[in-house]
Amino acid sequence: MMKNFMDASAALDVAQAAALNYAAYVTDHDPDDGDNVVPRELRRFMARLRLLHGVPFNYLVPDAQLLPIETIRFFYIDRAWTDALVQGALSIGTISSADRAQLEAVYPYIRNEVDTAERYVREPRAEKKLAGDGGSITGFIMRSRLVSGWPNLHVRAYSRDLLPDDALTTAAESDPSRLKVLRLERLAPAVLLVLFDGVPAVVHIEEPRQGIQFGVRLADGAQRGQHVAKVQLRDCNTGTGVPPPSPLGAGNSVNVPFRRNAPGVINLAELRKRLAAKAPNSGGSLEPNEYALQMLRFPFRQVFGDPKDLEGKKFYGLDQFKVTVPLSDWKTTLMAKVNP
Repeated sequence: MMKNFMDASAALDVAQAAALNYAAYVTDHDPDDGDNVVPRELRRFMARLRLLHGVPFNYLVPDAQLLPIETIRFFYIDRAWTDALVQGALSIGTISSADRAQLEAVYPYIRNEVDTAERYVREPRAEKKLAGDGGSITGFIMRSRLVSGWPNLHVRAYSRDLLPDDALTTAAESDPSRLKVLRLERLAPAVLLVLFDGVPAVVHIEEPRQGIQFGVRLADGAQRGQHVAKVQLRDCNTGTGVPPPSPLGAGNSVNVPFRRNAPGVINLAELRKRLAAKAPNSGGSLEPNEYALQMLRFPFRQVFGDPKDLEGKKFYGLDQFKVTVPLSDWKTTLMAKVNP
């Protein structure tokens, strides 16, 4: 009578076949994301790793001098580095050779699903979901009082400069002209980290538009600590600003008075008198609603990547970049900084 037995060769063949079909065995249905090999929590965890969640800040900025006060630093993320981070997390569960074979068999599915999950970590309400292979990730770190003063800053990035700097847009992040924001988070009260799905040509950083804002404009050329400000005049009937919008001078603005022995505190009563005397159609006095109209200020927007349009173009190619520092001088300067 023949006995049933399995030798090493047969066991190896079975293990290899099981590894090749492992993805089909473990596929489950996610009600939000569809069929996936990787469970939702694990998939989102690895996507968050790709977006640097949980990475110590000193790995991102190893020295405080690299991010001085009131600065912004743009960067690219190295995909090889973040992929290695994900692979390192996955390797914790590979104890035997069979585990390793299963991981290698299923890793192409993991990579593709994590590429898509990157875009699901931050999901604006009612926004169309984006999918596809992971491309370049760029971003910036900003350290500024702006971050702590306006926690709900608006950040938008565009692949081409198609809008005037002061234009409003309702283009969603799924619009081809606008890049999706993968991560927007305050790492500290005055430090903001933003990641984009792609390489932007123009980045807009704007104050929040919630509510009504009043304010004045600091005078051009005013030194830090000096309280020199102006208010542009508006027509009391139409709300239209007195031209030109800039620069502000004697014909289209008034100087802002400050209280005696209280630098930075506006003398509202005196300012009202000055506005009433010069604002068109004021009748020599300002009602509360007219005063509010004069003081109303729209949110400020800072635009990065849009040079002055001297050549009549809306997009400047990379070929306009010219190297002006010899490589030898750059190396000498770098070595002097690293080894003082």
